[in-house]
Amino acid sequence: MLFLVRMDVRIPHDLPAVQVQDIKAREKSYSQALQHDGRWQSIWRVVGEYANYSIFNVSSNDELHQLLQGLPLFDYMDIHVTPLACHPSAIAS
Repeated sequence: MLFLVRMDVRIPHDLPAVQVQDIKAREKSYSQALQHDGRWQSIWRVVGEYANYSIFNVSSNDELHQLLQGLPLFDYMDIHVTPLACHPSAIAS
């Protein structure tokens, strides 16, 4: 199942810098592991914002929910999920 996910990050300004650096390092490691195993298929930065659009390919809504909750930045994110379906005009491989 494919999902388009928008993540807007809102780290509190009063969070200690050391803590922010640690969270970001864990976030990068976690997200890259999911990219390597194919579940996080792609990620794009939104220009001018601390946000991204990503494509996830997972087996279920529950799996996606579990992966998103595992993000170290989860507590500091607004997340919007859009399930995707094949388009009849798409050129399929």
